[in-house]
Amino acid sequence: MTQSLFSDLNLKAELSQNLTALDYTQMTPIQAQSLPWMLKSSDVIAQAETGSGKTAAFGLCVLEKLDVKNLNTQSLILCPTRELADQVSQEIRRLAKGLGNIKVLTLCGGTPFKPQANSLSFGAHIVVGTPGRIQDHLKRETLTLKQIQCFVLDEADRMLDMGFVDAISQINNQCPSEKQTLLFSATYSGKVKTIAKRMMQQPKVIKVESIHDSSSIEQHFYEVSDAKQKFDALCRILLSSEAESSVVFCNTKREAQGVTDSLIEKGFSALDLTGDLEQRERDQTLIQFANKSISILVATDVAARGLDIDNLDAVINYDLAQDPESHIHRIGRTGRAGNQGKAFTFYLPYEGKGIALLEEYMKSPIKAESLPDKEVLQRPVKPALKQTLQIGGGKKQKVSAGDILGALTSNQGIAGKQVGKINIGAQWSYVAVERDVAKVALKKLSEGKLKGRTYRIRLLKAENFKD
Repeated sequence: MTQSLFSDLNLKAELSQNLTALDYTQMTPIQAQSLPWMLKSSDVIAQAETGSGKTAAFGLCVLEKLDVKNLNTQSLILCPTRELADQVSQEIRRLAKGLGNIKVLTLCGGTPFKPQANSLSFGAHIVVGTPGRIQDHLKRETLTLKQIQCFVLDEADRMLDMGFVDAISQINNQCPSEKQTLLFSATYSGKVKTIAKRMMQQPKVIKVESIHDSSSIEQHFYEVSDAKQKFDALCRILLSSEAESSVVFCNTKREAQGVTDSLIEKGFSALDLTGDLEQRERDQTLIQFANKSISILVATDVAARGLDIDNLDAVINYDLAQDPESHIHRIGRTGRAGNQGKAFTFYLPYEGKGIALLEEYMKSPIKAESLPDKEVLQRPVKPALKQTLQIGGGKKQKVSAGDILGALTSNQGIAGKQVGKINIGAQWSYVAVERDVAKVALKKLSEGKLKGRTYRIRLLKAENFKD
């Protein structure tokens, strides 16, 4: 039943042509195993990780079945976080080029409700959103799901871990009973099985092994005696590895926040990513980490869901993951696209059972190593490579990346190679610049103009969130 080439799928001509233009030729394992079933309108449970190509899999299914002339919402895709919802929407829009005027609307919290409602009043073919905000629209009757043909749960396990089980059930109850349900999850937990049994009709279950070659991830394990030694171990690893970007995983948001505060006190460039952050803070944190303005991101599993950072050097399991599948999902964020990654895991003496389960799952013995010598703690902490400037204007003000780059480099400004990633939001924009020219860049933008007007410019720092 498996296929290897997109051309074998007999998709709409417009979809096939666009896939060729995007250089999508060979299917990933999850695409090859799930798409034939999805295109036959079967319910599908697919166990696959972030970065496996799952978005393109369900995205192509949704677009293949879409009636462009019908402006009613035909497909609903639920995601655990706004970041993932944005990623999914962007990918579907890319895949939909050539199909005509396809409207994909993202409905998430942290953004004003009224503009979303206004946009819905003109119709939307595909809605991508988080459970809470979708519920809000349903309650206020600004969204109807009466013509839903395909209901997608993306990263279902994390939505359930975040407490959205009732919300998902209530949303499902407002969809037609005769619809296709697609459930994608990194793990196939008891919660996932329960909700799948409740919502799905004879689903085809597909499990794809990790797409990450174990040889691309160098794993190290350390047994630590207590919390104090664990933090000491973290500092030793960070100082000895000299990684430009590291994600540190904790099992609770309280621990994540505490570890972040301790790292900042030691001079490290760190921010936490937990469920307590407001959306603005979360967005700024992820932007700074992705553009190399922050070296260390301390996160919980739920908060980091959907995190997809290029060239992540290291993953550090400050706390042992709650199950082997979660461990593999964590470390799979490094060692991607042919790069070599490193994963460091700390465990306490009483966590021997968890290590034994992980050994069995990986089919490889785990041997505790010695930590780097304590003399490494005397090394100076290297600052992040870049700093981020926040600009008080975005898409609404028609600010573009070209405008920002031009303002920074014109009239004896900084060199183009000293400018990093530029992110344009609705009302705000962010640009990364090399650390040693950050003050020059700040002055250049503050005194100059974008689109003929001046904007408030601010230099973001880790301590901005620690007031």
